[in-house]
Amino acid sequence: MLGVKAAVPVLTIAQLFGNASRIWFGRTEIKWQPVIYFIITAIPFSIIGSLLFVDLPAKHILIGIGIFLIFIVIMRRQNVTHFNFGNKGLLLGGALTGFLSGIAGSAGPLGAAFFLGLDLSAISYIASEAVTALAMHITKTIVYQKYALIGAQELGYGIILGIAMILGSWTGNKIAQKLSKDKFVLLVEILLILSALHLIFLQ
Repeated sequence: MLGVKAAVPVLTIAQLFGNASRIWFGRTEIKWQPVIYFIITAIPFSIIGSLLFVDLPAKHILIGIGIFLIFIVIMRRQNVTHFNFGNKGLLLGGALTGFLSGIAGSAGPLGAAFFLGLDLSAISYIASEAVTALAMHITKTIVYQKYALIGAQELGYGIILGIAMILGSWTGNKIAQKLSKDKFVLLVEILLILSALHLIFLQ
C-alpha cells in the first residue's frame, strides 16, 4: 500500500509500540543475560543495515531469511531438547537479525528462532525477544529520521498500526499464559514456517 521506501519506516514505528507492549506485559519474566548478548551485536548491525537500506534489494534477503527459518524448525524437530545456540550463537543471531532488520524493516522471525532454543517459558520468551526487537527499532528510527525517511504520513500510519499491535500483544499474552510449554513451542514453530513461506513466495 505504501511502497518500500515508506513501508520500512512505518513498520519500524509500529514495531516500537508492539514490542514495548510485549515487554510491559511480560516485564517480570525478562531474561536479561541472553538479551544483552543479542543486543551487543544487534544494535550496531541494525545501524549498518539501516544505512544500506536504500542500496540493497530486500526481496532476495527476505527469501533467504525464509529458507533459514525452515531450516531452523527442521533442525529443532530432529533434536528438540538440545537445539540451543548458546551465548555465542546469540551474538551471531543479533548481528544477522539487526543487519537484516535494518534492510528489510523487520527480521523478527529470525530473532525469534534464536530465542526459541533457550527453553524459556512462553511469557519470558515473548518479553525477552521483544526487548531486543525494541532496541533495534529505536536504533533504526533514529537512523531513518536522520535521512528524512519518516515524515508526518509515515508517523501517522506507524501509530495506527502500533495501536493495533498493542491490542494484538495483549491478546497474545492472554493466550500464551494458558498454553503449556510444548504447545507454545509448537505454535511458535508453526508461525515460523508460515512466516517463512510468506517471505519466500509472497515477495
